[in-house]
Amino acid sequence: MSMARRENRGCLAVAGGGTMGADIAASFAAAGWDIVIANPRDRMRETLVPRFAGALTRLGGTFEEDRLRVYDTVAELPWEQVDLLIEAGPENLEIKRGLFAEMERLAKPETPLCSNSSALPISEIGAGLQTQHRMLGAHYFMPAHLVPGVEIVCSEHTDPSVADRVAAIIESTGKVAIRVKRDIPGFLCNRIQHALAREAIDLVARGIATVEDIDRAVRYGFGFRYIAAGPLLQKDHSGLDIHAAAAATIYPDLCNDTTPSAYLTDLVAGGAIGMKVGRGFYEWTPESTAEEKRRYEDALGHAADWIADELTAVRATM
Repeated sequence: MSMARRENRGCLAVAGGGTMGADIAASFAAAGWDIVIANPRDRMRETLVPRFAGALTRLGGTFEEDRLRVYDTVAELPWEQVDLLIEAGPENLEIKRGLFAEMERLAKPETPLCSNSSALPISEIGAGLQTQHRMLGAHYFMPAHLVPGVEIVCSEHTDPSVADRVAAIIESTGKVAIRVKRDIPGFLCNRIQHALAREAIDLVARGIATVEDIDRAVRYGFGFRYIAAGPLLQKDHSGLDIHAAAAATIYPDLCNDTTPSAYLTDLVAGGAIGMKVGRGFYEWTPESTAEEKRRYEDALGHAADWIADELTAVRATM
């Protein structure tokens, strides 16, 4: 495959070839984009190609070695060919600021510069740079090749027309652009997710329910409906009057801690941080971890396929 630009496609550059970077790249490759990735020769670099190939195959694409070109540094990328840049490096503000300063100098003036940061505001990443109008967040969710939503996060400096262009590009790869007008901490999805997690963890800590029953309540109770309707649309289905009446009773008793709970911090302090060490909220063996990851990705894959069919039908009527 030539690196020359083709009609209705382009060249994506990804700064950082970790789990997120490889999966983001695969979603673009499946839509016909050429991919260049900058990643130093580290442990993640050693597994980059098979991870990219696996994600691309899951999306129905065919891996060809010349579809993916990997460079040691961002300075080596073929910047004259790059149409869009997504930074997917470590969640470290100074590292990201350094990358953006370098990318601003190297990229074509019209190339949007995006960060996949899940928490750091793009206004802080781009602070002091000269072309903040073309800088914005493009926040994917793990696993990035399967989860449809991508947050398009603007700072006060972002040109809305640049955000419109990036949103259109991302939707052309089969994703759903979620527009965030201000880069407040956590953007949209993480704020809503953390609000739920805070209450869930508090209920476990207070002995109201087990970890297992909290997960059942979300998966098989109210959360089951969210694949069909978001929380606000769902309330239109059930009635805002009913929600308001229930809220008057429930809100005063909800957890409103402004710091992580002692229950959570004790788990972390004790090293119980999840599957990667064998214990978190649950206990894990290498075998149960592998089985759960397989089940989880299969379930997400089925959901992603259903949503893709729905989006195809909706977009056909537009």
